[in-house]
Amino acid sequence: MKQKALLSALTAAWLLIGGTAHAAEQATLDKIRSSAVINLGVRESSIPFSYYDNNQKTIGYSQDIAMKIVDAIKAKYNLPNLTVRLIPITSQNRIPLVQNGTIDLECGSTTHTFARDNQAAFSTNIFLYGIRFITKSNSGIKDFGDLAGKVVATTAGTSDERMLRMMNEKDHMNMEIISAKDHAESFLNVQTGRAVAFVMDEPLLYGERAKVKNPEDYAVRGTPPVTENYACMMRKDPEFKAFVDNVITTMETSGEALKLYDKWFTQPIPPNNMNLRYPLSQELKELFAHPNDKAYD
Repeated sequence: MKQKALLSALTAAWLLIGGTAHAAEQATLDKIRSSAVINLGVRESSIPFSYYDNNQKTIGYSQDIAMKIVDAIKAKYNLPNLTVRLIPITSQNRIPLVQNGTIDLECGSTTHTFARDNQAAFSTNIFLYGIRFITKSNSGIKDFGDLAGKVVATTAGTSDERMLRMMNEKDHMNMEIISAKDHAESFLNVQTGRAVAFVMDEPLLYGERAKVKNPEDYAVRGTPPVTENYACMMRKDPEFKAFVDNVITTMETSGEALKLYDKWFTQPIPPNNMNLRYPLSQELKELFAHPNDKAYD
């Protein structure tokens, strides 16, 4: 009987803890409404998704989507004076800062993977892409197999780093992998000759290439070993996720997301009127026509 009573007590405690945690997970919109503040995680150099312009203002494709979500919150809950706090994050700390409540929403260049489903919630996808690499045009490096035995850069804390290390081990490529703190530093390793290539999400590579004085000196190459996606990230909160998903889905099916794509990927953008000249893929066309929150891995 004592054992049964103990089991019942433990079960009740578990339900109480679970219920409390579940209630906490539901609180994002209530928290925003009661405080009149929303905390957005932003990147400093994820061009053209979320990055600083010359005035240290956060701009970009993903940032525009985040602000569209903010506007929807303002409109629905009559919060015209909602304060938007922009909190710089990195690839390494973005998930912990979502989990501990420091940021309410992160729309940058975060990949939605099955593994990350255990750590946070993800919105309807906002971008699809392949993983490739950037190298000097005259390097002779054409595909991933050519990276064997070479020094290769990537960005720490990214799904690309994990993929590259798995490839290195599985295929016995004997690469020396440099994990830099951000994409700008990763590409700098290629520019200075410390690494022969920088492996990362294709659109981010085009973003780094567009920043240099002579973009033609660098080439984005490699047959993508995997296709991945970006989504906005938040705490596990079904109500808030549904709100965010509705805003993004409406943008994609209405044609607004396509206009946003043209603005950031096919036209000159700040800070120096660089043009990524990154054509719209068939996969992204399909996403805009049929929005989904599918994870890739």
